[in-house]
Parts: sequence; structure tokens; C-alpha cells
Amino acid sequence: MPAARAQDVSDWDAQAHTATRLLAGSMTKTTDATFVRAGIEIKLEPGWRTYWRDPGDSGMPPTLDFSGSDNVKAVTVLWPAPTRFPDGAGGNSIGYVDRVILPLRIAPNDAAKQSSLQIKLGYDVCGTMCVPVEASLKLRLRGDGAEETTIEKAEIRVPRRVALGEGGLSKNGHSKGLAILAVHREPGGAHERVVVEVAAPAGGPVDLFVEGPTPDWSLPLPEPVAQSAGSDGATRQFSFDLDGLPPDTHAAGAALTFTAVSGDDAIEVETHLD
Repeated sequence: MPAARAQDVSDWDAQAHTATRLLAGSMTKTTDATFVRAGIEIKLEPGWRTYWRDPGDSGMPPTLDFSGSDNVKAVTVLWPAPTRFPDGAGGNSIGYVDRVILPLRIAPNDAAKQSSLQIKLGYDVCGTMCVPVEASLKLRLRGDGAEETTIEKAEIRVPRRVALGEGGLSKNGHSKGLAILAVHREPGGAHERVVVEVAAPAGGPVDLFVEGPTPDWSLPLPEPVAQSAGSDGATRQFSFDLDGLPPDTHAAGAALTFTAVSGDDAIEVETHLD
């Protein structure tokens, strides 16, 4: 059993305050695609954190280079719902603490052959200071890896892709589940601002993140708007200034991606600004 187990996980790449390894899952075949599940596991020492694909007010997103892989046509990286935390400089960053598994879906060139996954992973870990880390990971994917259940559990934390308004409120005004109901622009001071309405179970925590259509957009983190007296809490508002756009870029019509997180549930909505 130990020998077989070794084929399902790579060795840990252990460095200061963190360690990473690869996990192998099973092959999945659908009418649309054939892929093998895998995962990148990142462990962090207590008090240390790393970043999401959008790091927030400070930090660097992870970089992943799969070019050394064999029999790999494409790799899709899935991002579990992140957490907002103070960055120590008056702002907030977005990322993970303790441990995270980034699920991967590996499309092979030839599904009849084994694939070998090789990754050069660059990421920052931050405690009282930030440390850049570079890890080199390699694992052969047989298509029947024993870590399938672990990877599937990590996929549960990946936000569901839904349409704007999907879910929403029932006729009596109660939340039917987590939903982004509306997104609209309003006049502001130095910049226009965007107001987002989110439906979520009353009394539960809700957070919202926003990404621009390209990585060179650097939008502020949405902040909650104070609720009016008598509100049942089923609908929350967030807002942010339209700041951090690339030069000569217009906000009207831009495709923004919103990620809403509430407890164990998370959704992702792409919509165009009015």
C-alpha cells in the first residue's frame, strides 16, 4: 500500500513557512471533454497566508507554469472561495490561510496514454513579512489516483458559476440562496462607483470580490454599505469606486466578474457594466 500511495502524491516541496505537493485523481469522461483530476496542495504555518488569483490591495497572485508536462494539452485551474484579511498596510488582501488545495483538470493530448504533470509554482507567503516561494513539482497521472475524494472535496469550495439574478428572493422577500441580484453604476466623487445587491441568508456573513476583464484592472475591494433600519438582512449592498482601470479604458460595457462568499456557499457571476 505505501508504494501505491506514493504514485498518487508527489513529494512535499518544503520551504520556509510553507510546503507544496501534487495530488493525483481519476479520469473523467463526458460527452464534451476528457480530463484527469489533480490538485496542488499548499500548507502554511500558523499565522501565514498566501494569495488568490486576485490578491486584493497588496500581494502577488500565484504563477503556474505547466510547460514541462508530458501528454498534456491544457490545464484548467480551479480556485476555491478565498478569504479577505488585513494586509498590514491599511488595506485588505484576498487569499488563503492554513491550507488550500487548488483543483486541476488536465486534458491529455492522448487519453489512452499516461500524462506527466510538471509545475513550476511561484507564490508569496506572508506573516509579519512576505516571502516569495518557488516550488517545482512533478507527478505521473495514471488516471486512477487515490486522491480523487480529497480533490472533489476541494472542488466543493470552488464558487458555482451562475447568472446575474439567479437564486434571488422569494415572493415574501426571503433569500432563496446566495445570489447577485443587480449591478449598476452611480455618480461619485473623483470616480463613478458601482453598487452591487447581494441576496444571502439573513444574519450570515457575506463577502464580495470583483475582478476586471483583464489582469491589469486593479479595482478596489467592494465594501459593505450600511443597511437601512428595518431591513430583514436578506439583501446586502456593496459598493466600490471605479478606480484602478488601465489607461484609456472605459468602464461602460466592461465584463466584470463578481465572487460572493457566504459560509460554505460561494458563487461567481460575470456581468457587463451598464
